[in-house]
Amino acid sequence: MKIDGVFSGGGVKAYAFIGALESIAEKNLEFERVAGTSAGSILASFIAAGYNGDEIKRLLDELNLEEFLDPPSLTKIIPGSKWFFLYYQMGLYKGDKFERWIYYQLAKKRIYTFGDLKEGYLKVIVSDLTLGKLVVIPDDLERIYGISPNDFPIARAVRMSAGFPYFFMPKKLTGISKEKSLIVDGGLLSNFPLWVFESDTNKRTRPILGLKLSDSPQHTSPKKIKNALDMLHALFSTMKQAHDARYIAKSQKESIIFIPVKDVHTTDFKIDNNVKEKLINNGRDVANNFLRYWST
Repeated sequence: MKIDGVFSGGGVKAYAFIGALESIAEKNLEFERVAGTSAGSILASFIAAGYNGDEIKRLLDELNLEEFLDPPSLTKIIPGSKWFFLYYQMGLYKGDKFERWIYYQLAKKRIYTFGDLKEGYLKVIVSDLTLGKLVVIPDDLERIYGISPNDFPIARAVRMSAGFPYFFMPKKLTGISKEKSLIVDGGLLSNFPLWVFESDTNKRTRPILGLKLSDSPQHTSPKKIKNALDMLHALFSTMKQAHDARYIAKSQKESIIFIPVKDVHTTDFKIDNNVKEKLINNGRDVANNFLRYWST
């Protein structure tokens, strides 16, 4: 059966999605349209390009996450200069290697730009800090930036969506007014864009299945805030979750697979194979339990 899929952000926790995809395939469910934020946009782009769950698993099994850590060359000569780049470039890593990796994987399927996909079959969420807007790529490219969606590289959109603030340097898009916008992680404004496939009449074309790397909002624990750093972390977390939590409260929780992931940090690019396998198994187990009772 054809369904639409929406994948949340979550950084390296997204390995749990691999197990969930295995369970979904076993139930003979096939994604028609897909959307995602941050790490979720990686999975969504691969699915839209024609990769199946087994192929995605092989891609990520072969991947050394630490290869994505690409600080400016000067930091290897002058270690303290990383703080200079953090201040002026607003990030520790360029993210170029990550973008190239996404590009090469999509190129294997002869997919390069949004023009290579069926219209509306992939949506990537990013945050425009300059304009203070949540942006859906490719839908908003022409209206906001005067950019043709057919010519926009999917790998660039995914890199933008996964641009975790202060970790990866923000990317820039020049708008219609020639103002350069700083683009960062879509999760800052919508970490779980379940709303993206809703029509103006709130009618769904086909069943929508959401995959979210966290507990249900009802099971979220209160944050312990004891100092300024705790408060900064809480601010980011609240911004990432508040919009989506309000929408989830109004939508059908029965169509969301909540995959709680403990003790793995979003940007822990040094997790070993044992942790990856645990994440995959966790995603599979949670999805199996959910789909056993899911009514489309």
